[in-house]
Amino acid sequence: MIELLLVDDESYVTESLARTIPWTEMGIRAVHQAASGAEALQILEQHAIDIIVTDISMPGMTGLQLIEEAGERWPNIRSILLTGYSDFHYAKKAIQLQAFDYILKPVSDEEFIKSVSGAIESLKDEWEEHDKYHLLLYNRKSDYTVLRANLMHDLLLGRVMSERTLNSKLAEYEISFETDAPAVMMLIQLGKHYTAMDHHSVSLMEYAIGNIAEELFKDQFRVWFCKAPHDCLILLAEMKPDWVQEMEMQDNYHDERKKVLRAAISNFRTNVSNYLKGDISIIVTEWFTFPESITAAYRGALSSMYLAAHNDSEGSVVYLEERQHPREDITIKSLEVLYRPPTLIHLLESKQWDAARQKIEDVFRDMEAARFSREHLYEVFLSITNAFMYIAHKGGQFISRIDQYALDPLLTQSIIASFDKLQDWAFEMLGKLQKELSESDQYTKSYIIKQVHELVGSHSGHDLSVKTIADHVYLHPVYLSKIYKAETGEGLGDYIIRMRMERALYLLKNTNKKIYEITTELGYQNPQYFSKMFKKHYGMTPNEFRDG
Repeated sequence: MIELLLVDDESYVTESLARTIPWTEMGIRAVHQAASGAEALQILEQHAIDIIVTDISMPGMTGLQLIEEAGERWPNIRSILLTGYSDFHYAKKAIQLQAFDYILKPVSDEEFIKSVSGAIESLKDEWEEHDKYHLLLYNRKSDYTVLRANLMHDLLLGRVMSERTLNSKLAEYEISFETDAPAVMMLIQLGKHYTAMDHHSVSLMEYAIGNIAEELFKDQFRVWFCKAPHDCLILLAEMKPDWVQEMEMQDNYHDERKKVLRAAISNFRTNVSNYLKGDISIIVTEWFTFPESITAAYRGALSSMYLAAHNDSEGSVVYLEERQHPREDITIKSLEVLYRPPTLIHLLESKQWDAARQKIEDVFRDMEAARFSREHLYEVFLSITNAFMYIAHKGGQFISRIDQYALDPLLTQSIIASFDKLQDWAFEMLGKLQKELSESDQYTKSYIIKQVHELVGSHSGHDLSVKTIADHVYLHPVYLSKIYKAETGEGLGDYIIRMRMERALYLLKNTNKKIYEITTELGYQNPQYFSKMFKKHYGMTPNEFRDG
């Protein structure tokens, strides 16, 4: 409950307010009275005062001096100035001292209650944010593993976030990775020795493998280890800056980096075998830029892992940099529609099931008309699976409970054996996902949020603002923003910008449209402003991205 202090040298003013205002109904536990600034400070020292209502003109210490000192000693107090003076000088000074409100005498009860109620709501919002912050700190400290794994899963499964957001999360979870830096990914599978163990024992083995990896790689690399979304472990590594500087001074930097990495992997496998008495298989990707290419690297590594499982290559290490690169002119064009905004993840996120089904139909229609290989079937399977898995995890579901094929490399072989089987699986899985998540209370969002996603996701949605969206759903913009943040954890303005930037990325990459044309299509009036927003989101200008 809240405590309030009334201060006025004319005692009848404070006594009248103390008697006539329904304090208990407003949630105020105690009302204190003071006839001077000095007396008010004594009360402030003795009681946990939340709100001060004070007259400005008082002998000795004025109300402005009182709230200034109170603000320095008790910064969370809300101060309301009550005075008969309408001189702008006082209002200006009150603003400088961050007074919550400024009311002229004589004040009606209705106006007074409105002002105090505003201060109470302000306090409650602050306390709520304070509680959320400390809960976050508690959760972060109590289980870093879950937070780090969730962030890794988001990145692997295709979530796009701004560089600022990602850097904030990396710092918050104490992950010492740098963005726009070269990284290498290792997918680790446990050998047959571990299959006879129960779930708890396997978890202990996975934990031990992570500890061994972090210990053996730490001298040369920054590492990030966790359980991958699919049935394997993942070790992400960036070479430490001092090692990079040392190697860059040599002519054969890439060869030296390869030598250091391979030595570390060899040592890692040997230690796992010696201490845990079991073999592991590792798929090692080529070096890529983190986080820009992490999803593509993961998808390629999974494809190779499935092929390795099919070929029964337990205990092996596969370096993807050694494989023969396919000719670039044989790329499958059917995937272009899968990656075109709105993405499959976005459609599933906003529960646009019919649109998601249509998108998958378009992929298979285009694929059927094109030349494709077994590797292309893998890529389509993994792209769709990643989208399904991301949405299932976000809804608090386990994908393995919805479909057993999504995680088992051996069972997967039967799905990708033919075009028809893959297509049947995709639509069957979409139906299961729709049924499971539509029935899940955790996943179900309000109809308003669905409307927002549909508006922003539509082709004409890129010129929408928070206000125009609020008009569409018949809500005040502030209220809409509040419920959207509460439902999704993301600010509505941030979501609109993210969708615009994803659209911009697609147009820059897949069209020859000029920057000013893309600017107009996205609803921006000024190409310079669009360029500034794009750089803030991706760390480079549109021209730099296209030239790169």
